[in-house]
Amino acid sequence: MPEYTVATVVAVLVVVAIELLWARTGIFRSAQYWLAMAIVFFFQVWVDGWLTKLSAPIVLYAPEHFLGLRFPFDIPIEDFGFGFALVTAVIITWEVAGRREVRS
Repeated sequence: MPEYTVATVVAVLVVVAIELLWARTGIFRSAQYWLAMAIVFFFQVWVDGWLTKLSAPIVLYAPEHFLGLRFPFDIPIEDFGFGFALVTAVIITWEVAGRREVRS
């Protein structure tokens, strides 16, 4: 399996495991979280689409390192997994830090 694809799958699994097994913030049950993710993905499509468009790419991906599936606007599908993992990790961190601050 290509390197970028493996890294994406691992990132998503690790973040989901952290939420479900350790942090338990409940964000996956929150409409606010899913609305925030929809906003993030909306802008990610436009920015990432512009950066990775095959007609004039700014960011290039080595074909052997990802699946080669691009949707929409030539965006490698792995980018969405990384976006999900990164934004979710930040939100989890924010929630956990907020809990610790309330306790102190």
